[in-house]
Amino acid sequence: MIERYSRPEMAALWTMEARFGSWLEVELAVCEAWAKLGVIPQPELAEIRAKAAFDVDRILEIEEKTRHDVIAFLTAVEEKVGPAARFIHLGCTSSDIVDTANALLLVRAGKMILADIDKVLSVLKDMALAHKDLLCMGRTHGIHAEPTSFGLKMTGFYAEFARHKERFASAVENIRVGKISGAVGTYAHLSPELEAMACEILGLAVDPVSTQIVQRDRHAHYFTSLALLGGGVERLCTELRHLQRTEVLEVEEGFAKGQKGSSAMPHKKNPISAENLCGLSRLLRTNAIASMENMPLWHERDISHSSVERVIMPDSTILADYILNRLAGLLKNLRVIPENMARNLDSSFGLFYSQRVLVGLLDLGLPRQKAYEMVQAAAMRSWDQRRPFRDEVLNDPEIRQNLSLETLERLFDPCYYLRHVSTVMARVFG
Repeated sequence: MIERYSRPEMAALWTMEARFGSWLEVELAVCEAWAKLGVIPQPELAEIRAKAAFDVDRILEIEEKTRHDVIAFLTAVEEKVGPAARFIHLGCTSSDIVDTANALLLVRAGKMILADIDKVLSVLKDMALAHKDLLCMGRTHGIHAEPTSFGLKMTGFYAEFARHKERFASAVENIRVGKISGAVGTYAHLSPELEAMACEILGLAVDPVSTQIVQRDRHAHYFTSLALLGGGVERLCTELRHLQRTEVLEVEEGFAKGQKGSSAMPHKKNPISAENLCGLSRLLRTNAIASMENMPLWHERDISHSSVERVIMPDSTILADYILNRLAGLLKNLRVIPENMARNLDSSFGLFYSQRVLVGLLDLGLPRQKAYEMVQAAAMRSWDQRRPFRDEVLNDPEIRQNLSLETLERLFDPCYYLRHVSTVMARVFG
């Protein structure tokens, strides 16, 4: 991933140094297991522990000749260790090392991303509680529907991100497996006991049945969970972009001193963070498709998945880390504008009370279609003539014949729409 969208801690996890370092971790864990089984003598194990190291440039130099990265890596390590290196990689195939190391890296990246989701959840919860009783217009099809609470709106996003966290945590646990089962997964030159020992050292579970590789449904689970997370980010940011439109302006992204919105128009303050996050979320979805296409490999394995994963493993995790941190910052610095929410509620002439009047008539026993037609006629007059819906109702003799002034006062109470907000928020926050 390009530096612009990379945060240092996550990016450091995917450097060549870190990648080869994870390979060495796995090789050393296998050596430790062989030593426990009495195959590697303790003096040689001590020598391996003391000397095992690598130089990235040397690995790349050797790979120019071997055209095989794992062999180049092993050769470079052997140069450091000396004769005891004959025990390194004993009985293993390349995928034993690479797949197990990838699990280490994906779990470490996953823990960072889970912590990032917690940051977003924390800000969303604060926003939900702070704006619990702040009325704003609810919209369907982009059209005014009925009032909602801005806090309730944020509660919905909180609940969704909690689900994203749960799904991704499951995916991280599902990818937390190693395999040290040999060329086609038969343990011909290894043993299940050795595999269990090595995985325990690494903090991984054992893949119960592997071929030459860990099957890629585990990886697809991981990357599709990130794609769903990206979909949640885009849904939230699309909402914020709509709410920031000049005609709406119920929220506004923070605008730093000295920040510029347009090279041509000095007045511009654009929702650049929300737009950026919508765009980057599309990459997470694209990479998820690639992860699913990696699942059907030939027989015990081919390497058509390898080139894909060299791209999507760092790119998707680095992107998710960047996206979530930028989103948390966007939300934390978001300006909420209650007076514009109130203005927008009034801008459709109180038509959102139409269902309240309809239900009031139905409560009196009027046939539904008759009551609907009565209210709709008043609503259409209000909209066409740009007059308050309340006035149209009060001046409608057929409606007034059925509804008293006292009843209408009750039906036009905006607080009515907040009466169950506490119940819903209690279900989410406890």
